[in-house]
Amino acid sequence: MKFIVDECAGPSVARFLVSLGNDVYSVPDSSPGWKDEQVLQKANDESRVLVTNDKDFGELIFKKKLQHAGVIFMRLENERIANKIQVLKSFFENYPNLDLSGFIVLTEKVVRFSKFVNP
Repeated sequence: MKFIVDECAGPSVARFLVSLGNDVYSVPDSSPGWKDEQVLQKANDESRVLVTNDKDFGELIFKKKLQHAGVIFMRLENERIANKIQVLKSFFENYPNLDLSGFIVLTEKVVRFSKFVNP
């Protein structure tokens, strides 16, 4: 699977995804300071699923109708790295073959799937 990890999600999340055998572009490691639109464009250009905890991406996708290749949005009460990784680990264990092309919201207790379709 191909992912792009936003700066706010952090390099540890990127390393975790790499450890699972994924192709990961880490914004904090490779392109710190990129604007959200740049991150989303890179994700689209390379068909990468965006992993983030920045709610601004929801506005870009739902209000501005920008295209995406899939988003995993972590809306967590505990923003510590260990919790982010644990929530992602649990998600991938529980949904191993899921199509990630939608907008997926992860919390510590719930996974929500959006039926949003790209314009």
